[in-house]
Amino acid sequence: MKALVYQGPGEKVWTEKDKPGIEKPTDVIVKVTKTTICGTDLHILKGDVPAVTPGRTLGHEGVGIVEAVGSAVQNFKPGDAVLMSCVTSCGKCANCKRQLYAHCSDGGWILGHKIDGTQAEYVRIPHGDNSLYPIPAGADEEALVMLSDIMPTGLEIGVQYGNVKPGDTIAIIGAGPVGMSVLLTAQFYSPGRIIMVDMDPARLELAKEFGATDTIHVGSEDAIAKIMEMTGGLGVDVAIEAVGVPATFDICQKIVSAGGNIANVGVHGTSVELHIEDLWIKNINISMGLVSTNTTPMLLKTLGTGKVNPGRLVTHRFKLDEIIEAYEVFGNAAREKAMKIILTA
Repeated sequence: MKALVYQGPGEKVWTEKDKPGIEKPTDVIVKVTKTTICGTDLHILKGDVPAVTPGRTLGHEGVGIVEAVGSAVQNFKPGDAVLMSCVTSCGKCANCKRQLYAHCSDGGWILGHKIDGTQAEYVRIPHGDNSLYPIPAGADEEALVMLSDIMPTGLEIGVQYGNVKPGDTIAIIGAGPVGMSVLLTAQFYSPGRIIMVDMDPARLELAKEFGATDTIHVGSEDAIAKIMEMTGGLGVDVAIEAVGVPATFDICQKIVSAGGNIANVGVHGTSVELHIEDLWIKNINISMGLVSTNTTPMLLKTLGTGKVNPGRLVTHRFKLDEIIEAYEVFGNAAREKAMKIILTA
């Protein structure tokens, strides 16, 4: 089969690789029909995730058709259409028992990280019964790909960890795919004001279409000063970091109100400076983490009812074997006006 293989920082290749097979009774082999590229993949290629070693197939999102199942698999059979979760769950360990699937003792985020991922023609999904979801008849598969990772990440790590409540003023720093997912899912909780901050005017315009009440263009405005002015000097109830660089985390530290929350969603490859000398007295909470995808069943229901349509995030489409070109587009998102890319086998 063909797969997108990481070869070290800055290096990747679309190449022939052995097709995966059943290794354990709980495995499922999936023929990938649609996948995508994540900002985390770009972090990997920058060398920010050293656990990813040369030779690894990248990718942790997608939908597909079951090709083969292990002898212990009960919920799926060959021919079933499935959504692949970015997080693998054994369902039995202590962390899985408390729905902390991100830290499953035999799983977590391993696809495209510690085992071969979904940017390939076929992928092996460990613990298939707990790590796959049946695709409802007639569902929008492009929208479903957004439920592999970015939508549950935005909801769990941004909105829920940030404790967004009705009437809150929240600021989302970064209008990329995950920031937009925070924007879409925050509206489940009826915040009073949603401020989106980014350097890209096109993304800010899209954020308005998706429900942002206010936008701030970094570069033409001082984001910190503007937010403090907008909030009467109080700051925001929830500041959500959705980029993964020190500068955006610093904005969050400076705009959070007393009693507020900072929710870090971005993947950070370098250290940030924590201004505890200013924050200790403000009674704030700081949260961060890896998505557990325990909200995926709920998101599937909201997709089915039309409550949310993450398919609107898709801006570019490529064939799977055009993945190198797709990476070029996604890696230059501002220039290409790219949000989320769909790769179809």
